[in-house]
Amino acid sequence: MLEAFLAAWIGVALAQASPGPNMMAVAAVALGQGRKAALLVVTGIGTGTLVWAAAVSFGLGALFAAFPLLLTALKFAGGLYLVFIAGKSLRTIFSGGATAVTGTTAPLNDLAAWRRGFFVVMTNPKAVLMWSALATFLFGAGLSKIQVLAFGPLVALSAMIIYGAYGLLFSTGMAMRTYSRFWRGIEAAFGLAFGALGATLLVWGIRDLRG
Repeated sequence: MLEAFLAAWIGVALAQASPGPNMMAVAAVALGQGRKAALLVVTGIGTGTLVWAAAVSFGLGALFAAFPLLLTALKFAGGLYLVFIAGKSLRTIFSGGATAVTGTTAPLNDLAAWRRGFFVVMTNPKAVLMWSALATFLFGAGLSKIQVLAFGPLVALSAMIIYGAYGLLFSTGMAMRTYSRFWRGIEAAFGLAFGALGATLLVWGIRDLRG
């Protein structure tokens, strides 16, 4: 269990650190509204993370219990998806700069800032695919529904730390220089980690068919 948790968490943490909708939402609010609003966006993202964890844990867990062969099928689907986004991430490094970040100027109250973070993570179509692939990886490693659910708070904690750091960073004058300096290394590590997770799922799927 600990090995599966660690491997999946490393991939997720690197995904959180790499450029994407969640990070852009936090950075935009930090630049335009300041530190407090950005941290409320982060709180919304953390809340949404817990919702996704519960949804895939019990939803996929019930499906796998009813249809055992579905786990094998999703190992291939999830593995291919993780390999695809890993390749896309690595190509981004050589295709130019990261997406520009601009500040959000429209005033946000506390609830609106939290709501922005929550809905960014809940309405991102890639989130359901990534969470399904990660849950398949954890279920494929033999974890139960409760153990997969327990992965949610770990991911939420890393989201609060990583996006919180972005919120603090982008509320300062040195934000863009630091971001421009490090994003390629983060993206490369993310691509390699997710590629490894995807390859592992594909190997597990092949073993299921042979067994």
